[in-house]
Amino acid sequence: MTPAASLMLPPVSFVMPVLNEAAYIAEAVASIFAQNYPNEFELLLVLGNSTDGTTALAAELAEKHPQIRLINNPTNHIPTALNLGFNAAKHSVIVRVDAHSKLNSGYVERAVTELLRTGAANIGGVMRAAGRTRKQQAIADCYNSPFGLGGGVYHGEAPAGEAESAYLGVFNRATVVQAGGFDETILRGEDWELNRRIRNLGEKVWFDPQLKVTYYPRDSFRALAKQFWATGVWRAVIMRRYLSEHPARFFAPGLLVAALLFSTIITVIGGVGFANNGNPTLLFLGLALPVSYLLGLIFAVFTMRPQNIRAALLRLSALPVMHLSWGLGFWRGFLFGGGSSVDRSRLR
Repeated sequence: MTPAASLMLPPVSFVMPVLNEAAYIAEAVASIFAQNYPNEFELLLVLGNSTDGTTALAAELAEKHPQIRLINNPTNHIPTALNLGFNAAKHSVIVRVDAHSKLNSGYVERAVTELLRTGAANIGGVMRAAGRTRKQQAIADCYNSPFGLGGGVYHGEAPAGEAESAYLGVFNRATVVQAGGFDETILRGEDWELNRRIRNLGEKVWFDPQLKVTYYPRDSFRALAKQFWATGVWRAVIMRRYLSEHPARFFAPGLLVAALLFSTIITVIGGVGFANNGNPTLLFLGLALPVSYLLGLIFAVFTMRPQNIRAALLRLSALPVMHLSWGLGFWRGFLFGGGSSVDRSRLR
C-alpha cells in the first residue's frame, strides 16, 4: 500500500473483553500498539470482575496510553462486553480483539483495506494457536489440527472469499447496529449468530488468509474441559434455533458421545453374554467403536509430529478432552437449553 493510500484509511476502535487475563493482557495490548496503524485509534478494555489483578494492570495500561478507555462489564459475559464496547466506540470501523491473543504485524491495516475493497461488513482471518508451556503447546497443536476443531475455514489456509463467520472480526459498525448487535442471550457462539444476521441482511462476511492472529488456548485440561463444555452447550442452543444452517461438522462431537455411550451398553451386554454362554460377538461389536476412536486419536497425534513420547501423550489426552467435553455439553444444550451454563475456565 502506498503512503497516500494508507492515509485514506478511517480511524478505528479496538474492543477487547477482559476477564482474568493478568498473564496475557500486556502482550495483547502491546500487539495493538505495534500495529502502527496510519490513523487515529482507540482501545476499549471492557473489564469483567477479574480476581487475578487484571483490573489493576488494565488501569496501569490506561495511565500509560491515553488511547485506552476502561468500561465496566458487571455480567462477565462476552456478548454483553462486546455490545458495551461497540456502543461506546467513537469510530465507524471496530476491531474485535481477544485478550488471550495477539495480532500479527500489519493485521489492522490489511483488514481495514480489504474491508473497504470488498465492501464486506465483517472480515477475519486465521487463528493460529500457540503455547507457552508443553501442555499449552499440546493443546494448541490440537486446536490447529483438523482433528481438533473440525477444520473450519479460519483454522486453516482456505482462499480468500465469502465465509459463514469470521474469527474475531473487523466490523463496519453501522451494519452491526442494523443487525441488532450481539445477542446477549447466547453466551458462546455469539459471533456466528451475529454473522448469520449480517449475511441475512445481504451483507458479506469475508475471510482473508493473510490476516493472522496468535491465540493462547487454555493451559490445563480442566480449564479446557470447562471451555469446551460451554462451547458444546451453546452451539447446541444455536443449532436448535437454526438447525438447517449448520455445517455437518458441528454435529460430530455429539454423535461421537452418543455412539460411545451406545457402544458401552453393547459392551456390557456382550460381556455378560460372553461370561454366560461364551459368545463374543456382541462384546466385539461393542468394543469396535472405542478401539476405532483410539486408533483415530493415535493417527491424529501422528499427523501433528510430536517431538517425543511425552508430547504425544499430551496431545493424545487433549483431543478426547476437547471432543467429549464438547459432545457432552452439546447434549446438555440440545436437550435442556443453555440455562445458566457459562464458560468457567477463566473464573478463579
